[in-house]
Amino acid sequence: MPNETEKKEALRKKSLGELGELFGIKALVDSHFERVVNLNDRKMNYPFADIYAEKDNKKYIVSIKARNKFQKNHTLNAHYNLGSNAYSKASLAEAEYGAEAHWMAIQFDVKTYSVYFGSLAELNHRKAIPLRECEQGKIGSCLVKDKRHYFDFSFFENKKSGNVT
Repeated sequence: MPNETEKKEALRKKSLGELGELFGIKALVDSHFERVVNLNDRKMNYPFADIYAEKDNKKYIVSIKARNKFQKNHTLNAHYNLGSNAYSKASLAEAEYGAEAHWMAIQFDVKTYSVYFGSLAELNHRKAIPLRECEQGKIGSCLVKDKRHYFDFSFFENKKSGNVT
């Protein structure tokens, strides 16, 4: 049975993920995507995808990965894992929705956030989104860069005694 510290850490990570989905939806809407649907409203933990959206007659399924920008040792949290069997799960979701699989990496810092967006295909079967390459413009595109958010981030920060997100 998990102890109190493990429960708090699990809640922190879950809340950060939910916050990321909200910020991801906003980034898509602000980037003129249409018919944006949170797939978790239809089925919790939908395989691979969190969001369905359309733009310019193209359909997208999007996996959102939200993390702290920096690890607890203050270095860049440089790789956001896609999860187990991401490519096979994405393939099933692509077939179901007639859509192309994409990812969204959302970096949260104490006062700002950034959003990166790209196709799963461009990752070339990597198991994680490489944030340094996103920041350098080598992979994906930047939808939001270091934009100010206005919430108390203290709950979401990596704690010295907790795990890195």
